[in-house]
Amino acid sequence: MGEPLDTPKAQAEEVIDRLKDEYPEADISLNFSNRLELLVAVVLSAQCTDERVNEVTEDLFEKYQSPEDYAEVDQDELAEDISSITYYNSKAGYITEACQKIVEEHDGEVPDTMEELTDLPGVGRKTANVVLQHGHDVTEGIVVDTHVQRLTQRLGITEESSPEKIEEDLMEKIPEDEWQQLTHLLISHGRETCTARNPDCEDCLLEDVCPSSKVQHDVDLASGEEW
Repeated sequence: MGEPLDTPKAQAEEVIDRLKDEYPEADISLNFSNRLELLVAVVLSAQCTDERVNEVTEDLFEKYQSPEDYAEVDQDELAEDISSITYYNSKAGYITEACQKIVEEHDGEVPDTMEELTDLPGVGRKTANVVLQHGHDVTEGIVVDTHVQRLTQRLGITEESSPEKIEEDLMEKIPEDEWQQLTHLLISHGRETCTARNPDCEDCLLEDVCPSSKVQHDVDLASGEEW
């Protein structure tokens, strides 16, 4: 195991500095050209790869170009259009209902507050944070997806387990001007190295400060020692 720094704040600062050097261009990987497209793409991305979402939205955004388009289409037709996405029936329902609300209550404009966004069907804090940050240039919190949740726990930055509690904890430990970039850095590292099932601890740039590193554990097991 690596040895984490003295405090979670110091640990977080070291992790961020190293990841910035490793992934200087880390950014959102969903394709979109306006706030509505961003909202739809993020809803579709739940438990689905961004790569698959981008493949689907290439045609989807040609067919549906306004909230009214989504609000008025038959839900079964929309579901068919996104059928290669996980949970496509549920997501079709969320998108249709969210856009109906956008049309009826927000004059066809994607809301720009956390309260109004999370009031839309299918939109939780994670989705709302993404839309605010990348659609409205407003940072109110930290996007906690599965990569962020996994890595912050493995790296000893948080001991919380739920996304909501993790977000609250990280917001206390990390400077606000790092909130948005933190997510992209951890997502990049989670995809490249610290994967869910087979993390590449041996070649990880954070191995020496990671309390979950398998490297020393593997050495101990090979020598017949337990810890």
